[in-house]
Amino acid sequence: MKKKILIIDDEEDVRSYITEVLVAEGYEVATASDGLQGLDEMRSFRPDLVTLDLQMPNDTGTGFYRKIHRDREFADVPIIVISGIAGRHLAIRKPFAVLDKPIDRQHLLDVVRDAIG
Repeated sequence: MKKKILIIDDEEDVRSYITEVLVAEGYEVATASDGLQGLDEMRSFRPDLVTLDLQMPNDTGTGFYRKIHRDREFADVPIIVISGIAGRHLAIRKPFAVLDKPIDRQHLLDVVRDAIG
């Protein structure tokens, strides 16, 4: 069974790039453009991993993270923060990893493999 990854980012080009990279490696991918859509996708898609931007309209990555980590069902899903903002490593408690934008393809794949295989 393919591992599932949810990509939450308000930038279409970022979502497309990450999707392309992960699908080529055999992962199943769903996307959301903000934290509100991300919550809906969490419930329906049930991902093994989430990549999360921090600055988004409607609901920020930080708000999304707080909501899912209050839910026991999703509290252990690894989160990879992918952001270009300063202080991104402090925005959420205990992310699995924090990556910079622009995204380094190989580093992303290495981190994903470390998180979920």
